[in-house]
Amino acid sequence: MKAILALDQGTTSSRAIVFGNHGEIIAVAQKEFRQIFPQPGWVEHDPQEIWTSQISVAHEALAKAQVSAKNVAAIGIANQRETTILWDRVTGQPVANAIVWQDRRTAGMCESLVARGLSGLIQEKTGLVIDAYFSATKLAWLLDNIPDCRRRAENGELAFGTVDTWLAWNLSGGALHITDASNASRTMLFDIRRGAWDEELLELFDIPRTVLPEVKASSEIYGSTSAEIFAAPIPIAAIAGDQQAALFGQMCRTPGMAKNTYGTGCFMLMNTGSDPVTSAQKLLTTVAWNLRGNLNYALEGSVFVAGAVVQWLRDGLGLIRTAADIETLAASVADNGGVYLVPALTGLGAPHWDPHARGAIIGITRGTTAAHVARAALEGIAHQVADVLDAMQRDARTQLTVLRVDGGASQNNLLMQIQADLLGVPVIRPRITETTALGAAYLAGLAVGYWRDVDQISSQWQPDKTFDPQISEKARIDHRGNWKSALARVITTDQK
Repeated sequence: MKAILALDQGTTSSRAIVFGNHGEIIAVAQKEFRQIFPQPGWVEHDPQEIWTSQISVAHEALAKAQVSAKNVAAIGIANQRETTILWDRVTGQPVANAIVWQDRRTAGMCESLVARGLSGLIQEKTGLVIDAYFSATKLAWLLDNIPDCRRRAENGELAFGTVDTWLAWNLSGGALHITDASNASRTMLFDIRRGAWDEELLELFDIPRTVLPEVKASSEIYGSTSAEIFAAPIPIAAIAGDQQAALFGQMCRTPGMAKNTYGTGCFMLMNTGSDPVTSAQKLLTTVAWNLRGNLNYALEGSVFVAGAVVQWLRDGLGLIRTAADIETLAASVADNGGVYLVPALTGLGAPHWDPHARGAIIGITRGTTAAHVARAALEGIAHQVADVLDAMQRDARTQLTVLRVDGGASQNNLLMQIQADLLGVPVIRPRITETTALGAAYLAGLAVGYWRDVDQISSQWQPDKTFDPQISEKARIDHRGNWKSALARVITTDQK
């Protein structure tokens, strides 16, 4: 039996999933690894731990599935994006810990770039806002702060990569120094329209061209695993950033289709096809994937706090014992009792981008109960998603007809119903919610002919449950208006 092995390398854990020909999950393995916080605002990972955790779960998943390496048709990689690694080309040893996407050490560098009036240039070329989130300033920091790094980089001794590049390098025994267009588009060094590294940006950030990986398609046979990794060589045939992989796994293949992933935060992506839509609403324009030489684009908006507000109700306030308890508690009241919770616990993401905003609970009375607060928390998640979608629809000049959802919190039926009510469109949860790994598997399978074409894959996508809007248009407008009033209370003065 042939199978596909998907490597889903995330921020807190590495996962491996073995998929069968119908897109079904055969086996799963997962392992967490250390989060390193050297000082406030800094977040690091040990690149060797990323690699050892990922390869160990790959072996574990294959063992659970009772699938030998020779019966694996291909490997697909999905990865945490923007995280930056620099290593020695000869020894394969990292020169420092990876700087994680959450790391804020280069915020000052970004503020100086904005002050120099470079925001328009960066957005035009990369589709991104200037922020420490992305890889360019992280790489510049490593080159300037790790002893002798810049000289060695300029001499061609060092290799840079995001996590996909690091995994491909190690899987191939150093034979492959590659990335794909979806990951390259998150570095702030890549011209998303030309599909190439940009010389002007490399000069701006003082990045030597010699450290950069070759940019490949998201679905093609790059090479094979080296002899010591598995008992037989396996083609390495797909790379995609985790959110783009999820968009593909959800089969949002035509312009206007969108997915939202509910995790600690939320990531919403809308397919815009061959058109890289420039956002006027503070969203990101990103490469979704490169399939058979054709670049496909998406608009992206991120919500900083989604599932994290449920964790706060559990750990900070003690209103619930487990995260799953919030659904029962919130469902015990018919409505929010006039309470609105703005979960700006770490600021506000898209489309507001207010890092100084803080959370608030509005409308509390003597009649307010824990259940009202719980319901307002779920509504706060859904309202933030609706804010992102409203911005996307304005940018893309299209109206969403359905939202496909995944991620842990998508299992909360009440939250999904609230989401449908606030959007005014059906929300569909698929039967397989491991859409990030599934997207990587599909891209790899297409490259090796495991699946015939995208139409065959689309026929495998199956809904688990559809949530249709159940409130009137007037009620929806009233809810959204009240939310915007609550939101205005937390947005800092310089953002208004």
